[in-house]
Amino acid sequence: MDNASYITLTRQSGLLKEMQVVANNIANAATTGYRQEGVIFSEYVKRVDEGSSLSMGQGNVRETSFTQGALAQTGGSFDFAIEGDGFFLIETPAGERLTRAGAFSPNAEGDLVTMDGLRVLDPGGAPVFVPPGAGSISVSGDGTLSADGVLIGQLGVVTPTAPLDMVREDGVMFRADAGYEPSETARVLQGFVENSNVEAISQLARMIEVQRAYEMGQSFMDSEHERVRRAMEALTKTS
Repeated sequence: MDNASYITLTRQSGLLKEMQVVANNIANAATTGYRQEGVIFSEYVKRVDEGSSLSMGQGNVRETSFTQGALAQTGGSFDFAIEGDGFFLIETPAGERLTRAGAFSPNAEGDLVTMDGLRVLDPGGAPVFVPPGAGSISVSGDGTLSADGVLIGQLGVVTPTAPLDMVREDGVMFRADAGYEPSETARVLQGFVENSNVEAISQLARMIEVQRAYEMGQSFMDSEHERVRRAMEALTKTS
């Protein structure tokens, strides 16, 4: 395989990855707390001989957009949204994780849990407990929960130390290996959830662009394959 084919193949590989990311964004356009992803392309340049080099591109890094999504009012007592920077602290079998998806509810034991049954944690890492038969639930801007005016706990709202280094897990969950700290600026709203921040129209447009670029690259590879085939046939006939 010659250099032109190698370059085109790496381009096709990157476009395929981007197509998968864009398709996933579109599929999650209605997922509460979902964060849109993009692909960053990097270039590798290698010196071939004196005065010439070979350049190849690869889409190997996923970038997450942390732009605030639109807030949708639900009126639910245990539906919460974060206005500004910050994430809810969640307990998972693999450790503590961060999420913007705030559709919670008490389980049979009284622990506040996510839609997947994962326990919501307070700023100290302890499960948030809602006493059985608790009256009217209200929340203050810092996440403090009250039942009929009596303090019952606080939602853990944190800010990652290195947000760009977070690793996405399970769609709306993030792992923050660099750690996190209590958020000083985030404001918790009750009776709201944050919609996905996916820009559906722009993602559909990008999908069409990527598809056309991929088809163009495939057409080039088919033409290159045919050129090589004819060259080999010509060499065979003359030998």
